Parts: sequence; structure tokens; C-alpha cells
Amino acid sequence: MSSNQDNTALIEQAINAMQNSHCPHSGFRVGAALMSSSGKIYPGTNVEFDAFSLTVCAERSALFNAVSNGDKKFVKIAISTNSENFKFPCGLCRQALVEFSPELEIILVNVKKEQKIVNLRELLPNFFKL
Repeated sequence: MSSNQDNTALIEQAINAMQNSHCPHSGFRVGAALMSSSGKIYPGTNVEFDAFSLTVCAERSALFNAVSNGDKKFVKIAISTNSENFKFPCGLCRQALVEFSPELEIILVNVKKEQKIVNLRELLPNFFKL
């Protein structure tokens, strides 16, 4: 499925991105690192606002970073949180990611640095597509 070397670099960048989280309301830190098909890694973190509907999740932050830099094909994403449980991407993030990479590998990382790997299609089997 994936090489441990690729996963290590990806996970490290997700954990580093999590440290930049702006979460004054929830205290829930999330970092993401999205790997393009070329191997380039794009980090992102969650950014909360007083008007909570403006909040951007780490997964979409990483996606916007990648697309802004010209990449649109992805193979995997690492998502790190400050939770003891594995936290899966929200519905908005699932839909945004699936439009670019339905077979995306998702590496979930908890605060203990334990990992769980799932496929995006498993999380969103009947996704919307025009």
C-alpha cells in the first residue's frame, strides 16, 4: 500500500503542521500533509474563526495549498490530531478530497503517534460527482 519512509515524512509534516493550528475555541489541533503523485508534500492546519462557519479544516487547508501550487493528483494524506482517538475527515473534507483522488490513502495519527490507514473510497463509497 505505502512505504514506511514516505509515511514517516508525511506524518512528521502533519504533526509539524498541527503545531501551527489556530483553534482558540475548540482546542482541537489538527495537522494534515497531502502527498501529490510526484511525491511533493503540502501541509495544512485547521484555522478557527469567531464566526465558526468560516473555519477551515486541516485537510482542506492542505488541499488548497497543493492546488494553489499547481498539484491536483494525490496519493495519500496524513492527518494528525491532539486526540487519543483516531479522528476521520469531516464530510466536507471527504467530498473535497474525493473530487481529486477517490483512491486516496488516509493515514490517521493520534496524539500517541499510533496509526490507522484507510482508503477514502471506504469512507465515502457513493460520493457525489458531476
